[in-house]
Amino acid sequence: MRFDVTQDRSRIDLVHARIAEHVASMGIAESGAFGIRLAIEEALANALKHGSPKGQPVHVDVDASDDVLTIAVEDHGPGFDPASVPDPTTPENLSKPCGRGLLLIRTYMSEVRFNDTGNRIEMVYRPPADRG
Repeated sequence: MRFDVTQDRSRIDLVHARIAEHVASMGIAESGAFGIRLAIEEALANALKHGSPKGQPVHVDVDASDDVLTIAVEDHGPGFDPASVPDPTTPENLSKPCGRGLLLIRTYMSEVRFNDTGNRIEMVYRPPADRG
């Protein structure tokens, strides 16, 4: 399933609602659903703020199976090097706002990948074996 998302909040809410349907059908616990929503929100915010030029949509691709949810967010920007994002947990970066969204995404998702350009993030969620 593919969505084209702009700064329109109703469109962003639609993406969340559709993904929430897949999350529910997979039997993912509430804590996992919260993490997935937060990761999507961060990826979309970064793409809309830093990636896509004004008016250009961000593409969101969703692939859900019984045990794996993959969400990709791609913008039309020049991309970035994820390795260059400062670690927000080091003492010198604690008061800086950059890097926190990426840290949250990596915390809540099972796997995070970027394309070579750095304008597409793929987030994979696999529910824990003890789906409680």
